Amino acid sequence: MTTTTPSRGRRRAPTRMERAAGKAAALQRPRVILALLLLLGLTCVMLLDGYLRAEVGGDQRVRDGASASKVPDKVLNGGPILTFRNGSPVTQTIPKKTIVLTFDDGPNPTYTPTVLKILKKYDVPGTFFLVGSMVSRYPSIVKQMVAQGNEVGIHTFTHVDLSYQSDARIKREMEQTQLALAGAAGITTTLFRAPYSSETDAIDNYSYPVYKKLGASGYTSVFVDTDSDDWKQPGVAKIIKWATPSGTSGSSVLFHDAGGVRTQTMKALPQYIEKMKAKGYSFTTVSGAIAKNASAQRAANGTGAGAGAAAGTSTGTVEAGAQPSAAPSGAPAGTTTGGGQTVGSAVGGTGSGTQSGTRRISVQQGAHREAAGMTLYEGKALIYAVMVAEWVVPGLAAGLTVVGVAVMSRFGMMLILARRHYRQRNKRRFSWGPEVTRPVTVIVPAYNEKECIANTLESLAKSTHPIEIIVVDDGSSDGTSEIAREAARSFGMTNVRVIRQENAGKPAALNNGVRSASYDIVVMMDGDTVFEPDTVRQLVQPFADPEVGAVAGNAKVGNRNTVIGAWQHIEYVMGFNLDRRMYDLLRCMPTIPGAIGAFRREAVLQVGGMSEDTLAEDTDITIAMHREGWRVVYQEHARAWTEAPASLKQLWSQRYRWSYGTMQALWKHRKSLTDKGPSGRFGRVGMPLVVIFQIITPVFAPLIDVFTVYSMIFVDFWASLAMWFAVLGIQLLCAAYAFRLDREKYRYLLMMPLQQLAYRQMMYLVLIHSSITALTGGRLRWQKLKRTGEVGTPAGANG
Repeated sequence: MTTTTPSRGRRRAPTRMERAAGKAAALQRPRVILALLLLLGLTCVMLLDGYLRAEVGGDQRVRDGASASKVPDKVLNGGPILTFRNGSPVTQTIPKKTIVLTFDDGPNPTYTPTVLKILKKYDVPGTFFLVGSMVSRYPSIVKQMVAQGNEVGIHTFTHVDLSYQSDARIKREMEQTQLALAGAAGITTTLFRAPYSSETDAIDNYSYPVYKKLGASGYTSVFVDTDSDDWKQPGVAKIIKWATPSGTSGSSVLFHDAGGVRTQTMKALPQYIEKMKAKGYSFTTVSGAIAKNASAQRAANGTGAGAGAAAGTSTGTVEAGAQPSAAPSGAPAGTTTGGGQTVGSAVGGTGSGTQSGTRRISVQQGAHREAAGMTLYEGKALIYAVMVAEWVVPGLAAGLTVVGVAVMSRFGMMLILARRHYRQRNKRRFSWGPEVTRPVTVIVPAYNEKECIANTLESLAKSTHPIEIIVVDDGSSDGTSEIAREAARSFGMTNVRVIRQENAGKPAALNNGVRSASYDIVVMMDGDTVFEPDTVRQLVQPFADPEVGAVAGNAKVGNRNTVIGAWQHIEYVMGFNLDRRMYDLLRCMPTIPGAIGAFRREAVLQVGGMSEDTLAEDTDITIAMHREGWRVVYQEHARAWTEAPASLKQLWSQRYRWSYGTMQALWKHRKSLTDKGPSGRFGRVGMPLVVIFQIITPVFAPLIDVFTVYSMIFVDFWASLAMWFAVLGIQLLCAAYAFRLDREKYRYLLMMPLQQLAYRQMMYLVLIHSSITALTGGRLRWQKLKRTGEVGTPAGANG
């Protein structure tokens, strides 16, 4: 006999199944990447939203009472406008009988539009020091503000005390606010007012270096002469009184259009404007005041004509162009200065000048610079990103609130119905009808089950109910059929038939068994499952009711003494069996477990047998039976012990197939939503429950965890932790009650906190992966799990 040996180094051609597996794996990779990108995108949106609300990177520290020994006296006693020339401070006062109305902390969607209406009514300009995060949230208000002729300045991006911040944080606060202004109104600005600042005598040794650095970058820092203290809400009369300068002095006056309740400010502002106009005061902006000073200085020096206003007092040299004409170095690249700017007359109301002879600009807005290039595009991108965050995060929060309420309601409904089910089925007088004693057929589909098949047959040999056993070997390559025959002989079982077929899948194997069954009731179990002696007898008793077409048994995890096994044990008892009690009473059982289920043979044939249309043939046939008018019930006393996946990889494969198969089955039977009778009952009761609580809720559940982690890190750690423990406590309560009903030992519940942190997240990711696969039209092949055969007789699984 001649044996042909393949040439050394020549690769074996992959089989058809290997090629299919490779193709399936290749198709899954983009979906995993898509899921990760969605999660990353959500995280970025949440972080952006949190940053805007000062939850991420927020700093509530405010310095008070620090020494000012290193601050020059000419700054502490100078005017409210501070610039730096070659490192030397220069301050300016506001010209006499001139008011610079300044507003801090905006824009605010409630109060800022009201302020703008008042200013427009009285033809008065204002200078608004804006918080960048608020600008990015309400860009239309800023656009209207600038278009109306008002001037804007920077009040940082997140309203932090800059004296506590690093140089990098200060730069970021300024640049981000400039970008927000560019995106909202197409401009940047050279004006700056620090949060928590008021008059110049409040400058200390910590804040002065900040002003000096910003001044070197081209910023003009603006303080106040007169503070209305409207934030204290002292009443309209006091706000007007405190905002009024003494005598004929000019003043930079502080109001607030955001940061709290400002109804008193809204009432005081028009009265204040009328009062000051009656006293002969004019109103201008910071740039208008600087221009007015410059004009007066030129007139005094005889270098140019100007308005007759008196020059303001200065501790340095007040000269034309004291406000820098170039964009500050802290502003993003792409800001243009408009070339040579000619300052015209600066009087109350709106003035104008010319810019390079081609574009007229308002003297009142002399601090503005036109945003162009990347600055403009980046600003627009920031505004759009914030808009997305403003819609997505609150929308998700509202949706998750609904999900949370629904989940809690489901827990309550489960507990109530599970208790009712238990009490109803465990009454002494409860009976399905005459005891079912006739023989039944047990079908065991098996594919490469050499580790488990002998244990399965051994458990069936001890059955207290007369049975016929059909083992359908679905093309195994490990000698499963031979092991089954040998086991039957060794146990003295004459009621075992072994049928071998070409590999065609579990549905085909089950259908083969149904066709070969000798009796009208068929019990289906997996090849890795073992029954208790009384399981079959308990399982078939509901068939005494002629309306019952199928019965779901109580599947138990046999290999529960590992961490993964314990997690699945908790899930089986709480998530599966507690659910089935509820679904039983509602007459909408969605799934008969493949590990233990019984059917009327005629019902199986009536619905066309086990379908190969989905990967969840057990869910598929259960729904099909509902639609044909058969009743499906849960028999808690019929227990089966199954070998759960022993590794995370196997667990992922199994649950991925279950999740995807369930989606396929629901889609296949979607017409039940509009059917009448029993089919419509399942479609309008059972299907929504499955979709909401087994698909939609778990898909969104990771977001709850993301929000929780976010809250722990950025909002309130202890409050968030307490909320997490409260939810865990509710789940523990439900799990403990489920364990009590199933008479399980509570010690496994010690694994539940860890299950919530690790196992549950994995299950959510599996479902998300399955959902993406379904939405993108992917297909899955049957996935065979590796078995160990460690689940033997039920007695070995006690504990």
